[in-house]
Amino acid sequence: MPQVVGRQYKEILKQYLSSQSEEDLYVGQQFSRRFIEKDIAPEDVISIHKNALHDIVPDLRKEVWDSFDFLIEMMIHYGLTLREHQSLIRKQEAIQMEMDVATGVQDTLLKTKTPNLKGLDVGWISKPAKQMNGDYIYFLNHEHEAGVAVADVMGKGIPAALCMSMIKFGMDGLQDENTSPQNVLNIINRIVEKSVDNSMFISMFYGKFDARDSMFSYASAGHEPALYFNAKEQTFSELSAKGLLLGIKPNVVYEERKQKMEVNDFIVMMTDGVTETRTEDGFIDMKTIEKLLLEVSEKPAGAIAEHLYNELSKLQNYRLSDDFTVVIFKKEK
Repeated sequence: MPQVVGRQYKEILKQYLSSQSEEDLYVGQQFSRRFIEKDIAPEDVISIHKNALHDIVPDLRKEVWDSFDFLIEMMIHYGLTLREHQSLIRKQEAIQMEMDVATGVQDTLLKTKTPNLKGLDVGWISKPAKQMNGDYIYFLNHEHEAGVAVADVMGKGIPAALCMSMIKFGMDGLQDENTSPQNVLNIINRIVEKSVDNSMFISMFYGKFDARDSMFSYASAGHEPALYFNAKEQTFSELSAKGLLLGIKPNVVYEERKQKMEVNDFIVMMTDGVTETRTEDGFIDMKTIEKLLLEVSEKPAGAIAEHLYNELSKLQNYRLSDDFTVVIFKKEK
């Protein structure tokens, strides 16, 4: 241990034991910085104190000196534990920095323009269970049509954000292309299959509303079925279509189906964070979701989406177990 530091510490300790004044205590507090500057371990600080005290008060009982030896051994293990803890904190900080970067990338990707189409009311909400959102929404807007992709990336962090960037890249290139749901999923599937790691799985539902004939066409890549609400009959039915998850195979034929919409009918597209809501009593069933939607079926699409989110959040004590995303297309007069 540095002898100079030891001698200086002994003089400060001697002065404090003699006066026990606040000024001398403050001097000692300031001197502690020297230990840090000299990179002196906690157990060595105790050795310095023990040696200084031995010179100042040599006739202390043997038990006192033995207690210092005990404390030194304690501090050796404390120092090791402290260094491990500090190393863990640095790793956590690095992970948090990565998450902040991924969140920034995702915030850019999630920006999408909600359709403003005569005859169609659009409402949507997407909430992450944690910092990163594994769900993705993208709208395609044309003169007489409004399309929406609802995707669920089975992963988190930067890899998930990169998957979303591939989806956005593909969707951006579809503005002037054939936007039939079958064709959209075919194109996105080929992009994902070439660009995304095999360990990442992506499901997607793509639906398109045509204002000229009030027809909603849709296709699915292993995604949750949508719900269709018939306002006249006050009933719900599932809109499901066959299709593999994105990126599994390069050439996949996605089934395309259609649903005619009448005034006040609406279609609910969602991720499994909605359909697999977990409460203290277990998972909810689809009847619960239908009941909540029916309660506000006469309201605008945005209000319906908010109501569903608020009520399902309440059932989970406002702690989402998974990312929550819902998009609603409602036929207006």
